[in-house]
Amino acid sequence: MTSYVRRAATVAAGALALTVGLAVPALAHVTVNPGTAVQGSWTKIAFRVPNERDNASTTKVEVEFPTDHPLPFVSVRPVPGWDVKLTRGKLPKPVVSDDGDKITESVLKITWSGGKIESGQFQEFEASVGPLPKNVDALEFPTAQTYSNGEVVKWADAPKADGSEAEHPAPTLKLVAAEEGEGDQHGAASASPAAAAPTVAAAASDDDDQEGGNTTTALVLGGLGLVAGLVGAGAGITALRRSRG
Repeated sequence: MTSYVRRAATVAAGALALTVGLAVPALAHVTVNPGTAVQGSWTKIAFRVPNERDNASTTKVEVEFPTDHPLPFVSVRPVPGWDVKLTRGKLPKPVVSDDGDKITESVLKITWSGGKIESGQFQEFEASVGPLPKNVDALEFPTAQTYSNGEVVKWADAPKADGSEAEHPAPTLKLVAAEEGEGDQHGAASASPAAAAPTVAAAASDDDDQEGGNTTTALVLGGLGLVAGLVGAGAGITALRRSRG
């Protein structure tokens, strides 16, 4: 029995190690947070950059902005210890916005430099953008991560055809359709992650209510079962005493 327990524990430990080993690379990717926003809205996004190297620190982060669906207005939040530069320029070809305006120039890239992200650490670089396009369901932001040893890792791979994750996926912001009363709002409700995904928040609330209801039902049934058990036990003891008498 002891050998069986030890064998089961060894197998479980191996499975856990394998799971952790597979999860670490995914967690180390450069990502956009939150990962979802409402089409046509204004929102704040953060580019989360973890340091993947044990022998070098991240010293520069360059984020390219989409040119096929340009974002007309972009502003950045200062990050202590880091210099930031917005590069504006002409688009490869003019783009007509959702409002019918012809856009020829836009923000092409944001570069953060001068700081350090040490091994085992991450940093978030925030930007306020908008209005988001209404005729596309995702925006990609190819990112170049430069290390102190001169290595440059480019996070620019498109999703694979089979649906599996690429080795260096480009940070992607998914866009969902606006509900009635949303979209075209300058910063207010759509600027926060919670407001940017009202459907998700509502679903979570419903799940909480359902879970609470299930828990309450289970407690009531459990209480009734306990009472019934006590009554039965009392009746059995009384019958036993009478039979002895």
